[in-house]
Amino acid sequence: MKRTLITLEAIAEYKNLVIAFHKAAKGKRHRRDVQIFLQHFDTNLNRLGDDIRAARLPYGKFRAFQIHDPKKRLIHAACFEDRIFHHALMNLAGEVLERAMMPTSYACRPNMGVHKAAVKVQQHLREYAYYAKIDINGYFASIDHERLLQVLMCRFKGAECAAQLQRIIASYASAPQRGLPIGSLTSQYFANYYLDGLDRLLASLPAVRAHIRYMDDILWWCDSRQAVVETLQTVNHWLSVERGLQVKPNVQIQPSKQGVTYCGFRILQGTIRLSRRRKRRYQQRRQYWEQLYLNGMIDANQLQLAHAAVHAITAGTDSLAWRQENLRRHPPISL
Repeated sequence: MKRTLITLEAIAEYKNLVIAFHKAAKGKRHRRDVQIFLQHFDTNLNRLGDDIRAARLPYGKFRAFQIHDPKKRLIHAACFEDRIFHHALMNLAGEVLERAMMPTSYACRPNMGVHKAAVKVQQHLREYAYYAKIDINGYFASIDHERLLQVLMCRFKGAECAAQLQRIIASYASAPQRGLPIGSLTSQYFANYYLDGLDRLLASLPAVRAHIRYMDDILWWCDSRQAVVETLQTVNHWLSVERGLQVKPNVQIQPSKQGVTYCGFRILQGTIRLSRRRKRRYQQRRQYWEQLYLNGMIDANQLQLAHAAVHAITAGTDSLAWRQENLRRHPPISL
């Protein structure tokens, strides 16, 4: 297995940091921390580069807050300098992990995402008789730091690279030597790749006809209910032994003709609809961007772009009647 060397000097290269800054600041230039950084842009970026070379990053400062989507989640947002650093690292490391992952993983990857996952799920519902749907109990909080570093170092090499990855992983813990912060770019990449081995396990099992994973939400199909039950035992054992993870008790084993709720969609063999969660998120995002506009934090053009992004939540679904009723009840503000 070929491994890639990523040096601190490459991460700290000025052009890479400029690209990383623009990614970290995208959609957030109205925020105070971004404005402060911009006041002395070159000085701050050069200082950040020096700190990366001296192995002083990440700073490990987080802002914690809760969201409801729909369940309550505790988000730990890294400070702006750390977010730039995360993007600078993943500008180099992201492609390595992307090339390594199987095409059955749909989260946080270019040209993938929830809509393509939903279409593929519908295809498999039509093709195969039974499915299992599982997700991991407290996934991000349960990821073991030592095992994660071992998994990542199967793709990267060098003591400097290992030490840098170790510093990022160790900058946060929900329990001793465990946990990744929900809300960090590196967490998305690391957590997604941490279960690539499960994708490969499922692909190797003769009874599994197809499978899909969106982060820790996993679906697979078999020709019989008994085959699903037997493969579930294999999956549970692998997760426990190889990754130190436990499956939530709400495992679903159902005939495909009943459909499945997945990635915010209610997916049936003949149609794809918005789930209640996705309808709620649609309305919340509309209200969020309209309030920013009313507060003078974004202009009319930015609001129109935001409305288009929010509308994309409904793409590919049988939702016209619901959207029309939503607009009637909650008319968009006038520009």
